[in-house]
Amino acid sequence: MRLGISSGLIYDDAEKWAQAHSALGLKSVVFPLDCNADKSLVKDYVQAACEKDLVIAEVGIWRNVNSANPSEKEEMIKYAIRQLELAEEIGARCCVNVAGAIKGKRWDGGYKENFSEEAWNKTVKSVQEIVDAVRPVKTKYALEPMPWMIPTGPDQYLKLLSDINRDNVGVHMDIVNMINCPERYFFQEDFMTDIFTKLDGLILSCHLKDIHKKEEYTWQLEECACGQGELNIEHYTRLATAHSSDMPMIIEHLHSDEEYRLSIKYVSKRLGL
Repeated sequence: MRLGISSGLIYDDAEKWAQAHSALGLKSVVFPLDCNADKSLVKDYVQAACEKDLVIAEVGIWRNVNSANPSEKEEMIKYAIRQLELAEEIGARCCVNVAGAIKGKRWDGGYKENFSEEAWNKTVKSVQEIVDAVRPVKTKYALEPMPWMIPTGPDQYLKLLSDINRDNVGVHMDIVNMINCPERYFFQEDFMTDIFTKLDGLILSCHLKDIHKKEEYTWQLEECACGQGELNIEHYTRLATAHSSDMPMIIEHLHSDEEYRLSIKYVSKRLGL
């Protein structure tokens, strides 16, 4: 596996950025620039990553390409296309987004409409439109699973890929986002094994974090830093590494460089890296 982080350690200088990641024992990165960056600067960051043997795991989109606002939707799809072009240019493992809410105030929020036939069809169509505009061969487009937005599980993911029907679309894996009910939480090892069995050969990059069940009288799960929850991280990373010995495992959603450094140290010690 290739451990990485999703943010932090940002520098204006490409060489210092790559050196900071490499010095922490990291082997993969999320690309810190977007499609609006100067082309020469993009080239500098790609070269710096290559020199430090840092695989560029992901180029993020994080925009609602299924927005109910037509002008916003058009703008977001254009941005997604440009991000996919960037991912193709630099040879990233994947260009990742979430499906996006078709209604509601929060673009990535949980609403019942997220599971409607309309949402499904819009997601299929938007992914097709984005990848057909670029036709990437060095990278792939991927949707990150979400607890309250398609795809929420491996069977749904397979059906979505089948309906999209494009070879340049793969899977971005976030196990914690898929653990959204008691069965998946309490029998997480079986669920993880099921995921990697069904999505064998399709997973491009993985997020690494933890999940904690609150002691409340309603079912409540919260995302947390590795070691602060109950996720069987060893089982997760073992499955991911069996899937690909070079699998990027990206620690995410921490709040400072220091928190990332502590998490890297903890994960590396726990996994014997």
